This record gives sequence, C-alpha cells and structure tokens, in this order.
Amino acid sequence: MSSPFGQLVLRTDEARRAFDSQPVLLDAVANGMTVERYQAFLLELYHIVWHFNPVTAVAASRIPDSLREVRYFLYGHMHEESGHELWVLNDLEAVGLPRARAIAHRPNPYTLGMSGYNYWSAEHRDPTSVLGMMYALEVVASVYGGPFSSAIRESLLLDGDMGVSFISSHTTMDSQHIAELREIVNQVTDAGAIDAMVESAEMNFHHFGHVFATLP
Repeated sequence: MSSPFGQLVLRTDEARRAFDSQPVLLDAVANGMTVERYQAFLLELYHIVWHFNPVTAVAASRIPDSLREVRYFLYGHMHEESGHELWVLNDLEAVGLPRARAIAHRPNPYTLGMSGYNYWSAEHRDPTSVLGMMYALEVVASVYGGPFSSAIRESLLLDGDMGVSFISSHTTMDSQHIAELREIVNQVTDAGAIDAMVESAEMNFHHFGHVFATLP
C-alpha cells in the first residue's frame, strides 16, 4: 500500500489529466490570452483566492487534537496566504479593470461550486479534505504558473510582473508547498480521511478546469 500522499497522487491522476487537457488552458499557455479573457479569468481567480483562507479556517477549527500537527500546518498556511487576493486585485488594475469591479463581480457557477464544495467538505465531509483542495491548487500553480504567466506577459506586452504578480509568485512558492504538503498528508492515515482528500482534489481539478472552459 502506498503512502497517503502517494494514494492522493495516484487516485486523482485521471482528474488531473482531464484538467491538463483543457483546451482553453493549453491555448493560454501556448499563446497567452486577450486582455478581455485574462480579465475574466482574474475575476474568477479573485473569488477563489478570497475564499481560500476562510475554507482553511473552517477545516482548522474541526481538526481533532490527534492531528494537531495538521492544524498547525493549516495555521501557518493561512498566514502565508493572507492578503494574496490583493495581489489579484492589483493585477486586475494593471490590465485595466478597477478593483471595485472585481469585488462586485458575481462568480460563474463553477467558481461558486468550487468554493461551495470546499466549505461543505470542510464542515460536513472531513476537515482533512482541505488538504486535497490545497494539493489540486498547488499542483496547478507549480506546473502552469510559470509558462502561463510568461505567455500572458508576452501576449499583453506587460512589463515585468505587473499584471501577473499573483500567478508568477506562486510558481516557485507552490512548488515548495507541495513538498511541505507531502509531509503533512502522510500523517493522515485514516482511510475515510484519505478518501475525503481524494474527493476534494478531484472536485477542485474538475471545477477549476471548467472555470477555464467557460471563459468568454
């Protein structure tokens, strides 16, 4: 039997490959995006990032004392991610959309479904499911952040990290987080909790992939 993290990787491989084959994502990595499509993506991304820490807080509040190291890990991760939604707002302003527009934006159904599922799973499924959410999002950022931000920078003629600060900064950051996540996931040995992490990762790959698929 593989480690809990090994199970998470192997059992979510199909969902990850489905995300990897998303045509809009592949086109963006290869050719960048129009400013209108990139604005639409950042509007959805803002709401995903804004809900990341509240979801994690719900999970941390329900982690049992027997997994206190997982709880401490979540505390630290929340501290690291605090304020990152402001980076998305800064990127939106850099490509011509005021932050008030982002805050007032009504997320699309897949963004709503992604956040809604993550809250529900942390509260009612198993609080360790949040580690599956983190795995999916950090895999996406570490694999695609670099080429995606480079393609956007080139297609929109952006200067340095202006307009891509959130994406480019999370490329290296989330590669480091994956190593830390492996260590903490391997402390979760309960079969039901592992199932919850797997389900969460699958759902986040699915919904985030459809966020890309439904961009105008």
